[in-house]
Amino acid sequence: MSTPTAPVLPDPYLPENGSDGYRVEHYDLDLECKLGGNHLAGTATITATSVRALAKIEFDLAGLKVLKVSVNGKKAAFKMRGDRLVVAPATRVPAGERFTAAIRYAGSPGPRDGAWGEVGWEELDDGVLVAGQPNGAATWFPCNDHPSQKATYRIAVATDADYRAVCNGELVDHTRKASRERWVYEVREPMATYLATLQIGRYERWVIPADGAGIGGRHAAAVVLPAQILLAPAELKAKAEAAFADQPRMIATFSEAFGPYPFDAYAAVVTEDELEIPLEAHGLSIFGRNHLAPGWEQQRLIAHELSHQWFGNSLTAARLQDIWMHEGFACYAEWLWSEAAGQGTVDERARAAYAGLAKKPQDVRVGEPGAANMFDDRVYKRGALTVHAVRRWLGDTAFFAMLRAWTQANRHGHVDYPRFIAHVDQAAGHADGAEELMRPWLFATALPPFPVSRA
Repeated sequence: MSTPTAPVLPDPYLPENGSDGYRVEHYDLDLECKLGGNHLAGTATITATSVRALAKIEFDLAGLKVLKVSVNGKKAAFKMRGDRLVVAPATRVPAGERFTAAIRYAGSPGPRDGAWGEVGWEELDDGVLVAGQPNGAATWFPCNDHPSQKATYRIAVATDADYRAVCNGELVDHTRKASRERWVYEVREPMATYLATLQIGRYERWVIPADGAGIGGRHAAAVVLPAQILLAPAELKAKAEAAFADQPRMIATFSEAFGPYPFDAYAAVVTEDELEIPLEAHGLSIFGRNHLAPGWEQQRLIAHELSHQWFGNSLTAARLQDIWMHEGFACYAEWLWSEAAGQGTVDERARAAYAGLAKKPQDVRVGEPGAANMFDDRVYKRGALTVHAVRRWLGDTAFFAMLRAWTQANRHGHVDYPRFIAHVDQAAGHADGAEELMRPWLFATALPPFPVSRA
């Protein structure tokens, strides 16, 4: 099977972001955050390998001041060009050589505004939230900010005492000294920059019991539930525990459908503030207190963000035009959970989504929606109907076997539409047919007929 198509940078969906001149292997972030005054000071040590000879190295960084840069231990000249840090190393970096850039920076971080609203660093009433999708990582650390650029991380955060800093990965160290606390996390799986996050608040930490998850089905014996963590202000504990009580069954349902959960743990962070939408990050998701209300609407959001751990976080689209491969699968996961929870079958949910789409303008090509429409609801719903069409075409047994093989083959890697077409054809047992099936759903504007089973 072919490797994913290499993205062409600059990406037309994020024309000001990313560099194809090097690939980052590891970010080491050492951060000092003072909540009063919203001040951030940090040193980012970036280990990368050049793709070609580099006289200049460009990083994404928005709204922060660079104080000092070195490359391979030697002082380097630098300048800011908009939201790009341009570094001129003392000597040219040859093609194929590993190098290390150390960047010291500081300032008062804030979100960056774009076609999708404000993203990145956000002050809360009492803390900090980082929601990085799609290009908010640069608001708090210098990076090669494109989803095709995955790396491992070490993130150390020193902040005010009695506040908890929550980042991706495993907490490997925590110390307190006077009025400061320091939290150190390690992310050992490759992670896209937009999925890196920092949450600071007066959070308490609880473990969600996995007992009684109700795992059933043919693959129940192979389902291993990860550690499940809940972080929320103490006064929200009861509501948060009630809202996330079914999460172990959700993980079991998705593990059976999609294959093993791809990380060691999963955390849900609930902020004291209300948030417009929840958002996924690598190994965790962020919710507002308003997402704790009972009912299907909130439960589907919990299921949606959880499913992104497979589709988006482990399997990451190398090209932003393939965003439906994140959102379409996550929407389909909502329907799978609806059926498992007795809230309506997948087919009922699919028909309701189809009826809704039929009433909307049919002027978006879901497989290439353009930057302005990346997060349009039609991308989500029609992407999910594409998945449903594949299921009807393959039949349930072959469909779920195909999904489990897909997530396993591309675990912690990148995916794209051509690779998925080849994979579905392989699952169908012949060389073509998948593209003929999916192309009208993804690349025609007119809504195809509702999916039916192959005779």
